[in-house]
Amino acid sequence: MRYVFNLVLIIVVLLSAMAGVAKVMHTPQEVEFLQSFGLNNTHISIFGAVQILGAALLSYKKMRLYGAVLVVVGFFISAVLIFVSGNTGFALISLLPVVLTTVIIQKTVKLKK
Repeated sequence: MRYVFNLVLIIVVLLSAMAGVAKVMHTPQEVEFLQSFGLNNTHISIFGAVQILGAALLSYKKMRLYGAVLVVVGFFISAVLIFVSGNTGFALISLLPVVLTTVIIQKTVKLKK
């Protein structure tokens, strides 16, 4: 079970880091999508930085819970925006990292007790 947890952890860290880097680097698709919701380049960069920070914190056992909270919030916001844009199928798929991160949170909280 530990191997599955570690695999899920690695996947979530990579997904969050890559999503954050795409925003910080202002990739055209990210910028166009997020600007359609009124975010400017500064907001997009901050959103990306938070996703990168979440991935970094998630990598350290002592900071994992804080990182997981940042990651889950970032992915949830993204999924909601995708849903609002009308792409329901992709929005549902985008909730998968939210679910995986929630599992990480539950496991992390259990370990602290």
